[in-house]
Amino acid sequence: MSQTESTRNLREVAETIFNAGIKAVDPYACVNRHLKIADGHLQVGKIHYSLEEINKLYLIGIGKASAVMAQRAEELLGSHIHDGLVISKYRHGVPLSRCRILEAGHPIPDANGVNATKDLLELVSNAGPEDLILCMISGGGSALTPAPAKGISLENKQETTRLLLDCGATIHEINTIRKHLSQIKGGQLCRSANGARMISLILSDVIGDDLDIIGSGITAPDTGSFNDCKEILSRYGLWKKIPKPVYNRISAGVAGQIQETPKPGAPEFVNVDNQIIGSISDALSAAEKEAKRQGFTPLILSSMIQGEASEVAKILCAIAKEIRLSGRPIPSPACLLSGGETTVTIKGKGKGGRNTELALAAGIELSGASQTLLLSAGTDGTDGPTNAAGAFVDGSTASRAVAFGLSASKYLVHNNSYPFFQALGDLLITGPTRTNVMDLQILLLDE
Repeated sequence: MSQTESTRNLREVAETIFNAGIKAVDPYACVNRHLKIADGHLQVGKIHYSLEEINKLYLIGIGKASAVMAQRAEELLGSHIHDGLVISKYRHGVPLSRCRILEAGHPIPDANGVNATKDLLELVSNAGPEDLILCMISGGGSALTPAPAKGISLENKQETTRLLLDCGATIHEINTIRKHLSQIKGGQLCRSANGARMISLILSDVIGDDLDIIGSGITAPDTGSFNDCKEILSRYGLWKKIPKPVYNRISAGVAGQIQETPKPGAPEFVNVDNQIIGSISDALSAAEKEAKRQGFTPLILSSMIQGEASEVAKILCAIAKEIRLSGRPIPSPACLLSGGETTVTIKGKGKGGRNTELALAAGIELSGASQTLLLSAGTDGTDGPTNAAGAFVDGSTASRAVAFGLSASKYLVHNNSYPFFQALGDLLITGPTRTNVMDLQILLLDE
């Protein structure tokens, strides 16, 4: 990356701030803070359970971070665990001693996920009223646990998921529909637990930390409905494009011919306790502290950033320009921080994710700006269907691209952000971080 020494330093600072945010939501540490064993009792948050009164203790996990979460739970619980099963994304597993670990497809569900979910349902159905099921849940659980409802095939779910992803639907919208095409999501797993006590430790990857959206609310009451599914699909122009079996099931649900997912107050949740143990807010707070330690004035703009990635980039860059012009809302050296999950409406046939798309749009907006750098990256280490977490951009990005024969605007139109940054050497590649709390944007303005 042929830049000035100052810009190279900004890149290093941005990565240091990003890593501080990742460390704060390390799943091992999050579980360690919320799960304790003392004096014959299991303490989960502020709730205590006598280990002597638990007949059998089962440990299960779903999501990108679930393997590491289960690893710490295993270390704490040891021989108290009767049986266990964890479903995680390919390359996100870790060695476990008391739980089987199965890997499956994400973000598009696959046959391995179907088979793993069958095993999970079988394990949970072995429990009874005197037993405890401890659940480790993180983002990615929705795609990793496909259990198609009657009349729905895996291919139907895959095609529906692709259509929703390509049109820019939010994770809230996608998961609302996933729950109504499943035998397990939207709290339905609790129906299989035969009255066993269930405790879920949850690492949030959704805006607002909505329990019924994280992992499609596998142990949480569902606030959505078949009517909501039809409204979402209609709004995106997908109602007549979805596979016929999906159309038929949602139509039957709207007509009241299919049982709804369990709602708040349903008997399935009498013995269920859900606890958030980490979120984007924790990552932002840690990033804020590190930015201050690096000599920048930090400002957290929001932990709930959403919308089209390229439009969000324009807003972030507009605030950066205002700082340069007037010193508002904070003076430089400044560090603007935001977190959330943007979307990309696919119009081209390029390769990229929401973070590299945001960065590419920002590179156009920041063209010529000195001492300014933006990093947008996924906390899980992956950005869409790529091996990158995100990308760096600064005031020289657009002009450097020209020297490589690249047009930033053309690559943006074709949703081809990954090859653009790959050519410039500006991708951030971390490998799987084994955590997942959405995305972080770090915008640095030096003096």
